[in-house]
Amino acid sequence: MDQLTHDVLAFIGAHPELAALVIGLTAFGESFAIISFFVPGTTILVAAGTLVQAGVIDPVAAVIAAAIGALIGDTLSFLIGRAFGTGLRHRWPFKKHHATFDRGEAFFKRYGWASVFVGRFLGPLRAFVPLSAGMFRMRPLTFYLTSIISAAIWAPALLYSGYLIGVVLQSGWTPQEKVAVFAGAALVFVLLIYAARRLFKAA
Repeated sequence: MDQLTHDVLAFIGAHPELAALVIGLTAFGESFAIISFFVPGTTILVAAGTLVQAGVIDPVAAVIAAAIGALIGDTLSFLIGRAFGTGLRHRWPFKKHHATFDRGEAFFKRYGWASVFVGRFLGPLRAFVPLSAGMFRMRPLTFYLTSIISAAIWAPALLYSGYLIGVVLQSGWTPQEKVAVFAGAALVFVLLIYAARRLFKAA
């Protein structure tokens, strides 16, 4: 995964004119069922934010591409769920991921439309909640509106996180100050993950 992230960033650095396409494809892979298991999309998008800070890629194009890619991934997952219904869990390759399927379904049944919004920010749920939304016939308009809003927040949040990392790394701060900033950010991240997992297990 680390090598893939490095290779993608190196490609973007060498071909900035293709940055939006690569970022869009990354966000798509992160949001589309099954592919999300193999694409370190979050890591790549955060790292891409450092390239935005460095002036290598255009921030507006990067955010739009990430949001559109995420929406396409969500939409395809949702449509697959609607097309195959609850029998989808028994089809390849989904039948290999029963545990994640069960949790995604439970989360959706408990929180309804809100699960589509929250699930965007929870790695294990990101691709499986849209599948469940389709399987259990969530109203398309409600799904699309929720997906659009969540993607519009998720995309700039990841890229801006990387942007801030780039700012800190290139600042004139002492190494101790940089470590303190990253430690504080890591603590906040850990607390958010802990809260997300508690919510996830509660489903």
